[in-house]
Amino acid sequence: MSKNVIRRKLPEPRSPVETDHEARDGGVQSVDRALSILETLAEDDEGYRLSDLAVRTGLSTSTVHRLLATLESRRFVQFDRAQSKWHVGVRSFTVGASFARRRNFSAQAVPYLRKLRDLTRETANLAVVDDEFIIVLTRMESREIMRSLTKVGGRVAMVTSGVGKAVLATYSDEDVGAIIRHHGMPRLTEKSIVRPSDLFRELGRIREQGYAIDDEEAQMGLRCVAAVVYDDRAEPLAAISVSGMTSRITDDRLPEIGRIVRETATELTAALGGVMPQRAS
Repeated sequence: MSKNVIRRKLPEPRSPVETDHEARDGGVQSVDRALSILETLAEDDEGYRLSDLAVRTGLSTSTVHRLLATLESRRFVQFDRAQSKWHVGVRSFTVGASFARRRNFSAQAVPYLRKLRDLTRETANLAVVDDEFIIVLTRMESREIMRSLTKVGGRVAMVTSGVGKAVLATYSDEDVGAIIRHHGMPRLTEKSIVRPSDLFRELGRIREQGYAIDDEEAQMGLRCVAAVVYDDRAEPLAAISVSGMTSRITDDRLPEIGRIVRETATELTAALGGVMPQRAS
């Protein structure tokens, strides 16, 4: 007697292109989500609870927990059991520090930042542009009491910072307009510049005087004076600045502090083998 044999239809094999495409998409999404978590954790030194991270990143709690477990196993994040909060881990610092090492001018800039701090008695900063934002690489803290607006590694919009406006002054009007369209002009304080026409006038003044001023535009009570450091092609490499309370960086002191910052930026440019552009000479 014959037996009826039930044959199951096997799924059609996927082409190598299709398989690779799907794996690549899934991998990119996971990496993007993991990096979003790391960026969120970097925003606040106090750390975040799991539920807060889910809200901040727009991901489900289960997805965030799964990604945190992977990041924790690689020491990119760490969990504080006493407070039930997640923080950036030591491995994130190690990877981030490699960026500063690659930008090897950071170490060379330290004596100039120290000089800037001592001459002005204010906090001196070194910053670079990254994806149309300003990132603070290192700073020399003032010995005076002050509120720090941006911590090392912090990102701020170019149009709302002194260092950002100093760099924007080296760009063409078309490039500045593109940045405004991409990121807008946020009103952080009542003194923030929120109209393109006002910003373009401000950039004109910066080009004439060789330094930029953030006059309480990012935080009330805080002023910043900045100038650009150039590379060997006379293009902006970085920017240095001093920041402090308006009660100390007064209207009377602004021209002198501006001169000191501008001259120090010129000295650092020369020390790094850079060239000052004709318009900034």
